[in-house]
Amino acid sequence: MEAPPRGGPYEPDPLHWLIRRISGYASREIGPQTPLAECGLDSVAMLGLFGEIEEGFGPLLDPEDFWAYPSVGALAYQLTARRVRWDTGRWIRPAFVLGGPGGPHPAVAGGLLRGPAAYRACLDQADEALRPHVGCSVAGLIRDGGPGPHRAALSPPVAFAVGYALARTLLDAGVRPVAVVGHGVGELAAAVIAGALPLAEAAALAALCGAGTQRLPGGGGMLAVCADPGEALAAAAEPGVYVGAVNAARATVLSGRRDALVRARDALSAAGVASRLLPTGHAYHSPLMAPAVPRMRALAAGIVSERPRTAYYSTVYGCRWAEPLGADYWAAQITSPVRFAEAVRLMLCREAPTHVVEIAPKAVLTPYVRRIGGAAGPSCFPVCDGPGSGAADLAGVLSALDARPLAEGAVRW
Repeated sequence: MEAPPRGGPYEPDPLHWLIRRISGYASREIGPQTPLAECGLDSVAMLGLFGEIEEGFGPLLDPEDFWAYPSVGALAYQLTARRVRWDTGRWIRPAFVLGGPGGPHPAVAGGLLRGPAAYRACLDQADEALRPHVGCSVAGLIRDGGPGPHRAALSPPVAFAVGYALARTLLDAGVRPVAVVGHGVGELAAAVIAGALPLAEAAALAALCGAGTQRLPGGGGMLAVCADPGEALAAAAEPGVYVGAVNAARATVLSGRRDALVRARDALSAAGVASRLLPTGHAYHSPLMAPAVPRMRALAAGIVSERPRTAYYSTVYGCRWAEPLGADYWAAQITSPVRFAEAVRLMLCREAPTHVVEIAPKAVLTPYVRRIGGAAGPSCFPVCDGPGSGAADLAGVLSALDARPLAEGAVRW
């Protein structure tokens, strides 16, 4: 995408430029806090305003994006912030991508426990919230580095605890994400960071994800395929195999019974399509997880969720989700495919982050984000590369995100 023209109408004061334009269309004076919905703009006025914004700022918005922002000031801030990708790089606008377990490995980011006290304190918060539901110390499991964190019942709460603790540590250091995206159980930690769920309630849901999976019969699995979803299913030609995740172009995960996936792998190989079985015994994000839904719905029904305060991009629906994350959402999350590619592509387009940080026990999603963003996309890196990650890696991330002003503090109205 070409850079928007310098010296356009948004310089030096985009807020007042937008106020003048909207006041003219509305035929009355409006202010920064005036809700867009109360400006009285009809469809003709909205299209005219959209055209002027595109002429001055570049194609940074879709017409329906107007209604995602509550006030004139909020829209003006977004227009300014989105230009940062083509500006001088003075501002840092990070986005957080929170992943799931990422496959078993020793210690599960245990090296960070020898690092900063801030991280240990955040992990203790998650540990305290999880302990009533899992019956043991998650921090202790991580510290011991044994096989416990990789059991089906414990893997989701351990991943949740690490994801929450890492994200909370970045927040406490002054990093403010412009958006969050969660993959699998990472959606729960993302919901806490976005302000949509309290820590205690999200911890209960994370523990139930693990316990519910443990109750299911084994024999399931997942198959990573170097193909798009339709091509993968067609080449597999195996009933009872479903799309479990779409992570990027030609990066699909199929989910189903393991014997069916083995046959699918052989069929894909015969068709010249590369694939590999993932180290899991369950068909996550497929209809085979349906027996776990009633318990999740019952627990989530008693949880009070709020609208996300930070832009929350849903991998259940592949869009920005601005409503409370209630029982219907978490019930759907269990059996729905992970629409990671859709959610990230939209987030990169609408929020224009300069950096995307993968927050998970192990780096899995960063290559996908880089592929989606392309050469002109944001800088992408994980906090944890794997079991050897420690304090130095966290310090490096904080250093990379250290700018004045940080994130959303760049412009305030």
